Amino acid sequence: MHFFFSPLDQFTIITLVPLNLGQFYWSFTNSALFMIVGTGLFVTLCSMVLVEGGRLVPTPWQSFVEMVYEFVQSLVKEQVGVKGKPYFPFFFTLFTFLLCNNLIGMVPYSFTTTSHVVVTFGLSVSVFVGVTVIGFLTHGLHFFSFLLPPGAPLVLAPFLVVIELVSYMFRAISLGVRLFANMMAGHTLVKILSGFGWSMLSLGGVLKLAALVPLVVVFALMFLEVGVAILQAYVFTILSCIYLNDAIALH
Repeated sequence: MHFFFSPLDQFTIITLVPLNLGQFYWSFTNSALFMIVGTGLFVTLCSMVLVEGGRLVPTPWQSFVEMVYEFVQSLVKEQVGVKGKPYFPFFFTLFTFLLCNNLIGMVPYSFTTTSHVVVTFGLSVSVFVGVTVIGFLTHGLHFFSFLLPPGAPLVLAPFLVVIELVSYMFRAISLGVRLFANMMAGHTLVKILSGFGWSMLSLGGVLKLAALVPLVVVFALMFLEVGVAILQAYVFTILSCIYLNDAIALH
């Protein structure tokens, strides 16, 4: 009997602890498990650094935590300015959460939580709603002025308002879909090429030697995927900072 496994099997949600409360499904899944693992690893690392009190000559782990901290701090300062300082803890949590969950998905037999649109869309909608609320709290009803660019002809106002409103609402979708699509596409490509290389390797003969080509490509793609995982965490965070700056400054 031959078994054919789809490259999409790696994204299957598996119930670990079933739990149903009436019509609500609250089961603990592999996605939830790896969210906890990814977040827990970084929290544990930060706790270890804090327990040590911070050394004058930092350890490699302390240097890593400080590098991530300073990176996000400079990111918020450059994109939002002084007004973004109160929101730094949120952006630091957002970046480290995405970074850890993206990278942990590169470990064999693990699970990439950010490859599911329900996770990334939930994050993007949360950012969108939060930024919108901040905009209203800062400017009141004047926040609606972003729908009409300054100096625009009043004749075009109805069209511009609709276009700007659709563009603004689409942020909630594009932010999450971008992360989901990149993570899912990259992992799927690696799975397809590795499966192709393994099939050629198992046939033997000349094909066994030819199997080195896709295996070398997979090896190179693994490094590329690590870069994509870091880049996507950065892109999601910097766009969130830009959206916050737009809400505060009404750009």
